[in-house]
Amino acid sequence: MKLHMQILIALGLGIKRNWHIFFGIIAGILVGIFLHEHPSALVSTILTFVGQVFIRLIQMVVIPLVVSAIIIGITSVGDNKQLGKFGKKMILYYGIITTAAVAIGAALALIFKPGIGAANYIAANSAAEVQASVANAMAQQQGNILNIFLGFIPNNPFHSFAYGDMVPIIVFVLIFAVALAKVGDVNRPIVAFFESVFAATMKITDWIMFLAAPGVFALTASAVSSFGIDIFASISKYLFVLFLGFLLQLFVVYPLFLKFFSKVSIVMLYSAVAEAMMVAFGTASSSATLPLTIACCEKRGISHKISSFVLPLGATLNMDGTALLQTVAVIFLAQAYGVPLDLFLIVQIALLAIIASSTCAGIPGAGLITIALILNGMGLSPEQLVAGFAFLFTIERVTDMMRTLVNVTSDTVVVAAIADNENEINYDLLNNPQAYEEIA
Repeated sequence: MKLHMQILIALGLGIKRNWHIFFGIIAGILVGIFLHEHPSALVSTILTFVGQVFIRLIQMVVIPLVVSAIIIGITSVGDNKQLGKFGKKMILYYGIITTAAVAIGAALALIFKPGIGAANYIAANSAAEVQASVANAMAQQQGNILNIFLGFIPNNPFHSFAYGDMVPIIVFVLIFAVALAKVGDVNRPIVAFFESVFAATMKITDWIMFLAAPGVFALTASAVSSFGIDIFASISKYLFVLFLGFLLQLFVVYPLFLKFFSKVSIVMLYSAVAEAMMVAFGTASSSATLPLTIACCEKRGISHKISSFVLPLGATLNMDGTALLQTVAVIFLAQAYGVPLDLFLIVQIALLAIIASSTCAGIPGAGLITIALILNGMGLSPEQLVAGFAFLFTIERVTDMMRTLVNVTSDTVVVAAIADNENEINYDLLNNPQAYEEIA
C-alpha cells in the first residue's frame, strides 16, 4: 500500500505542475454533464470543432515524427549487434506486458461476467445466429491470421504513407533504417535530413502544446455530453471490470515489471511522464500524445538514442491497454449473446486481441474498430452484434481515454527499462523533479 500511495503522490505532483491540463479535464466533465441535461447544438458544434482542431494539429506531425525518430534511433545505435539487442528486448518486454494485460482482462471478465446484465437486451434469434456462427469459426481462423500478418508488409509504401497505415509504414521504415545503418557513412546526408525533420517536428509540437488545455477541455466536454451518466447503470459491471484491469496494469504489473527488469523507480517515472499520461487521457490518442511522450522522457533523463527508437514503435505496436479492453469487450459480447466460452475459445480471443491491438491505430475509437479482427477469427462480424456494440460505443470515449492512458504509460515503462539496461538514463535528472525542464 505504501508504494501505491507514493505513486498517487507522484501523480499529484505531476498534476500540480500541469494544473491547466487537469483543470481542462475537470471543467470538461462538468460542462459535459450540463450540456447533456441542457443540450445546445451550437456549443456542442464549437466544442467538437475545437477538439478536432487540436487532434488534427498534433496528428499532423505523427508520421514525420515516427519516420524521422525511427531512422535517427536505428542509425544512431551503432553496430548491428546493439541494434539487435535493443529490438529483442523491446519485443520481449512488450510481449510480457501485453500478455499480462490480456490475462488480467480475461480473468476479470470471466470472474465478474459483465455481459450477463446486457443479455436481456439481445433478441433471441440474434443470439442463436451468433452462437451458430461461433460454432463454425475454427476453420476460418488460420487464414485470417495469415492475412493479418501479410497486411503488415506494404506492397506500395507510398500508398501506406498516403493513407496513414501505420503498421506497414513502420515495417518499411524499419527495413529502410536498418539498410541505412548498414551502408555506413554514405548515409549521412539522408540521416542529417531526418535529424532536421525531427528537430522541426518537435518544435511544432511545442507550439501545439500551448493548445493542450483548451483542446483537452473540448474533447472531454464533447464526450461526456454525448452519453451522460444513465448508461453507466446498465453496464456498470463492464466499466468496473475495465477500470479494475487498468488499475492492476498501472499499480501492479508495471511496478513489478520495473522491479524485475530494471532499477527504475516507478514513483519517479510516473512523476516524470505525468504530462503525457494526462494528455493521453484527455485526447484518447497515443499517436497524438507521442511527441509529448518523447519530450517527457528525453528532457527528464532517458537518452534520445533509446526513446527515439522504442517510443515510436510502442505508440503503434504496443497497445496493452487496448488488448485488455478488447479482451474484456469480446468476452462481454460473448456472454451477452450466450456464446459458450471454453478454454480454447478464451485462448483464441486472447491471442487475437494481441494481434488486433498491434494493428490498432493510435487514434480515438480505434480500439473498438479493430475488434472486428477478433470477431472475424470467431466467425462473426460486427453487423451480427449490433445491439451489443451499441452498449460498447455508448461509453466508448470514456473507455478509450482509460485504455490510452495505459498504452502510453506502458511505452514509458518499457523505454525506461531498456534505457536502464543499457546505462542510458541520467538518474540525477530523473530522480530530481525540481530540475525537470518544462515541456512547453
